[in-house]
Amino acid sequence: MNQSQLPDPASVCRDVIALAEKTSAFLAEQNKGFSLSSVEYKGLNNLVSFVDQEAERMVVEGCKAILPEAGFLTEEGTVSASENSKKGLIWIIDPLDGTTNFVHKVPMFSVSIGLVLDGNPILGVVAHVPDKQIFYAWQGGGAWCNGEPIRVSPTAKLAESLLATGFPYFDFEKMDTYLTIMNHLMKNSHGLRRIGSAAIDMVYVASGIFEGFFEYNLSPWDVAAGICIVREAGGTVTDFNGDDNAVFGKQIVAAGPVHAEFLDVIRSRWN
Repeated sequence: MNQSQLPDPASVCRDVIALAEKTSAFLAEQNKGFSLSSVEYKGLNNLVSFVDQEAERMVVEGCKAILPEAGFLTEEGTVSASENSKKGLIWIIDPLDGTTNFVHKVPMFSVSIGLVLDGNPILGVVAHVPDKQIFYAWQGGGAWCNGEPIRVSPTAKLAESLLATGFPYFDFEKMDTYLTIMNHLMKNSHGLRRIGSAAIDMVYVASGIFEGFFEYNLSPWDVAAGICIVREAGGTVTDFNGDDNAVFGKQIVAAGPVHAEFLDVIRSRWN
């Protein structure tokens, strides 16, 4: 299947938005009475609960109804992954991005639903659950939030930029290098923020709230939807080498016009 054979992307996006809204309502309701006793651990500091799993089942069933021909790559594994997730039409889903925030009732968690064709994000929907914001985009259709167009910040100087990042929670091998990068950025920008949901970080870049975002040790479901939204908002998304490998490369640099200077700082110190 090629992109020209896809259904009307605007119509598909409307259906995905409705699905994200339904899932968001479920997450918001569950968060009210959520208890730490419901938490399990997939690995070091990697939390999961029945809420993540049930939300994923909701999203998967909804996406199957929207595009039955598409495969899946999901965080919680409630559906078998496609044999080759880098080829064909694939839904890449994080039903609850920011689980640790959710568990501790920090109001920064999201639903992330991306549609990828041959490794290229062609549609993305991110629901910021506590703020009741739905960010969305499809290839060639621009980027939007709750019906209003969004655009990356026009700021082109790192010294005038507010940046976002995330911290690794299980692989700390490159932490000293990462801290060196952060040290430089803290001293040469308006500051760094750490929200705890990569999907929200990326849509905040798309909205011009943050000038840029970078992180490593990421999974495809953390970034697939956000990549489409940032690009449609006029931004640039690469890995730490400047290559177009952000979905599966486990590294991401997303930014507006400041991307070149931002990337240079990261790339020159990372290797």
